[in-house]
Amino acid sequence: MPNALTALRLLIAGAFFVLLAMWSYPVRVAPVDFGHPIWEYLFAAGLFVLAALTDAIDGPLARRWKVVSKFGRVMDPFADKVLIVGSFIMLAGPTFRVAFPDGVPFQVSGVASWMVVVILGRELLVTSIRSIAEADGQDFSAAWAGKLKMILQACIIPAILITLAIADVRPGTAARLAIDIGVWVTMAATVASGVPYVMKGLRGMGV
Repeated sequence: MPNALTALRLLIAGAFFVLLAMWSYPVRVAPVDFGHPIWEYLFAAGLFVLAALTDAIDGPLARRWKVVSKFGRVMDPFADKVLIVGSFIMLAGPTFRVAFPDGVPFQVSGVASWMVVVILGRELLVTSIRSIAEADGQDFSAAWAGKLKMILQACIIPAILITLAIADVRPGTAARLAIDIGVWVTMAATVASGVPYVMKGLRGMGV
């Protein structure tokens, strides 16, 4: 069952990405034209939450039923990273870019392409350090900072979609401020969460 939930998470993630690639955020030029809610984004947010729930229960189930496997140890973190990093890639993509009457392009999701690079870079760095440490027989379990980062990322993604679906997100609005604050707090937590892993890895390598 835990491995099946991990595989299901990958399938849901794939469906989630396809839907976000198909839907472009509509151009809204005045409050009376917003026509909310945008049901497609609410559905996508629900799909993401479902995928995140499989992540919350597959690990505990595997430990409780004593069915922890090599497949699960590899595929569970892989599925997590595909879901989270892939979601940020989609949010930074062209389907969330609009042009207001002044012609200036605007990323309504609040996620810039450089943010995706930072998130991906953090994951690659920590994964590389962990692989070296575990190859040397060191314990490199997830730190509390990494778990908090994961929770924040898993919360901000559906929160962005829900906000886009129900609110006016143009510059200067409360919803715009909420999205920007949420994204920047998540980015700060993502970067900060990598520090304990890097320090631990450096100590393990005798640096």
